[in-house]
Amino acid sequence: MFEHLVSFKFNRILEPELEHELLGLLWGLKDQIPGIVDLTAGVNKTEEMENIHGFSLGLRVTFKDRESLQAYGPHPAHQEFVRKLDGLIEQSRSRLSIHNQ
Repeated sequence: MFEHLVSFKFNRILEPELEHELLGLLWGLKDQIPGIVDLTAGVNKTEEMENIHGFSLGLRVTFKDRESLQAYGPHPAHQEFVRKLDGLIEQSRSRLSIHNQ
């Protein structure tokens, strides 16, 4: 399995409605993109603000195999989320982990 982790840093504080819309798009990916085994997404609500460096939204997606991961990026549902981020992102960080089972 492949686990994809992403943290998002926005160029401004997001309105609660926009934050909710982005989360809804992320949560919907699991039902729309084949090969996603698990998905979690949420807003960073930690009190340790000095440790988050402005990264306020996180995503974790677990894929069943490499092919599913490769199909994720160009999938229309993922691209819709990416388009919604246009003009909002200051920085994002991603990491990929491989889990042998």
